Amino acid sequence: MPTRSEPAERDYQTYKILLDLWAKENPIKTAKLQVLLAVNALLVSAVNLSGGIREERWYVYLAAAVFCFIWMFSIGRTALFQDVWQLKLQEFRARYPDDPRFSILETGEHQQRARLMMRIFGAVSSKWYLLFSPLLFGIAWLAVLLTALGWCLP
Repeated sequence: MPTRSEPAERDYQTYKILLDLWAKENPIKTAKLQVLLAVNALLVSAVNLSGGIREERWYVYLAAAVFCFIWMFSIGRTALFQDVWQLKLQEFRARYPDDPRFSILETGEHQQRARLMMRIFGAVSSKWYLLFSPLLFGIAWLAVLLTALGWCLP
C-alpha cells in the first residue's frame, strides 16, 4: 500500500472532524422538527378544546406564529451549518479525488441501486420540509389570527 503524504493525513484528520460536525447536525434538525410538530399539534388541540378560534385568544395565535417563524430561523441556521460543513468536505474531495477516504458522502451510485421504495420515500431532501414546515405553520397561525380578528375569512 502506498504511503500517504503528511498533508493528506492532516487533511484527512480535518475531514473526519468536519464529517462528525456535519453528522451531528442531523439529530438537532430532527429534534427541532419533532418539537415544532408536537407543539403545533398541542396548540391546534387546545384551540379546538377551548371552543375554536375566538377573538379574545388573539395573543395565542400571534405567539404561535412568532414561535413558528423563530423555529424556521433556528432550523435554517442548523441547516446552514450543515451545508457549510458539506461544502468544506467537498473541497477535500476535490483536492484528493483518488483517495476513497474523502468520498464517504458520494452516494449517487449507491442510491441508484437502493430499493425502489427507499428511493421514492427518500427522494425529497429534508431541507424542504425542515424549512417549509415552520414557515407554513407560521402562515397558518397568522391566518388564524386574522380570522379571529375578523380581518379575513368569516
